[in-house]
Amino acid sequence: MTSPARIREAREEDAAAIARVHIDTWRAAYRGIVADEFLDRLSYERSATHFREVFMSPQSRDWVFVAEDDHGEVIGFACGGPVREADPAYKGELYAIYLLPQHHRRGIGRALTAAVVGKLLDSGITTMLIWALAANPSRMFYESLGGRRLREREITIGGAAYIEVAYGWDDITPLAPAR
Repeated sequence: MTSPARIREAREEDAAAIARVHIDTWRAAYRGIVADEFLDRLSYERSATHFREVFMSPQSRDWVFVAEDDHGEVIGFACGGPVREADPAYKGELYAIYLLPQHHRRGIGRALTAAVVGKLLDSGITTMLIWALAANPSRMFYESLGGRRLREREITIGGAAYIEVAYGWDDITPLAPAR
């Protein structure tokens, strides 16, 4: 399926739109999983500041891509780069991928993933992992892309413990964008 959205590299001026997608998707995906109080305290301003720092920092290793609808509105984003915590087998990481729920199942998530994969491959990285909350039903998306469940770990969000699951790809070339 081809994506009906336009995928492009994000720019600093996208920070507020990315923050909106980030917060709105967290609230939609994690309501009933993560404490409501935590979700209600999420801040568009703090999230936008974080993304502006990513774009402005010369030390940033993040590659960020956005998906735009026909009106140029940001409806999703993905970011990735070299793996953040040393791993003997996986050298690349899809740090995050978020898409507004009304745009699911249209190939946009696949296209955003492909954009990050393209950058990883351009950097000589051919393996990738992603961490996702075990209770998030959307994590099955990674299995649909051929990700293999690798391991679990406990993380803390808002003072509560949650289980995260790692999915890995030993060869990301099948996920690459058409060139």
